[in-house]
Amino acid sequence: MQMTRIMFTTIVAFCVPVLMLGPALSQEAGKPSDDLKVQWEELTSPDFVRALAKSGDTCVIPMGIIEKHGPQLPLGTDLLDIREVALRAARKEYTIVFPPYYFGQIFEARHQPGTMAYSQKLMWEMLQETCDELGRNGVKKIILASGHGGNNSFLPYFCQSQLASRKDYAIYLYQPPRDPGFEEQLKKMRKTTMEAHAGEVETSTVMAHRPDLVKLADAKSQSGENQKRLTNIPGLYTGIWWYAAYPNHYAGDGSAGDAKLGEFVIEHQAVQLAKAIKEVKEDQNTLELQKRFFDQADNPLKTKQEK
Repeated sequence: MQMTRIMFTTIVAFCVPVLMLGPALSQEAGKPSDDLKVQWEELTSPDFVRALAKSGDTCVIPMGIIEKHGPQLPLGTDLLDIREVALRAARKEYTIVFPPYYFGQIFEARHQPGTMAYSQKLMWEMLQETCDELGRNGVKKIILASGHGGNNSFLPYFCQSQLASRKDYAIYLYQPPRDPGFEEQLKKMRKTTMEAHAGEVETSTVMAHRPDLVKLADAKSQSGENQKRLTNIPGLYTGIWWYAAYPNHYAGDGSAGDAKLGEFVIEHQAVQLAKAIKEVKEDQNTLELQKRFFDQADNPLKTKQEK
């Protein structure tokens, strides 16, 4: 929910055959092109093998959701934004990007039209089997990049639970560090001060890469103010907290959205994620430590205690 988040000119028809022949004539017959796609679904099967090697056996799963995003943004906002970030990052630091993934925790928005709230068991099994299938296909390092705040409790627990049984792959949950310099610049660019869901920043990020999906004129048709309906129980958590505060599933004011601001945010996030991908590709410790842990867990009585 909170995570935040290119146009082509037409060519004349007589140019198309020349452009289509260009790539074929630029490579020797029988030799594969080095221009590998980053999207898993766009790779051929032979290209997938080469992509896996080029990626260092890594893959990013950009995780979004299908939920209301105020009155002005598309239901797939989180998915659209995080996938745009992942695709940009993968073109900076090569990795494979998994197809659109929208299975996550979103029970708090079940009362809003268009929301897809899958059951606890299904969302867990879907992610587990997806990771298992990635592992079976040779992916050794899986990066979960969530663009949906509703996953903030689910995903760390999912990662921790991977230690319950032996795996020959590792899962990395991407949690971008704070960048004070970026935050200060963002503060200067913003017109509003509160952002939690479908506000100025999130509206701006969608405007940066999918302006056709934003209905900016509708942004003020509903309230994004905190209704403060549970202020009587400070220090206590209850699952209804979000509904109590933001029943319209809208938190902020998206009417101030601006594509320039959105581009600034999206590109910054892509640079951050590309850095994390590079770190994962270079990481030699996680899989080794994970194997050592599983070996010891199989026979804990023989575990040597560290001094």
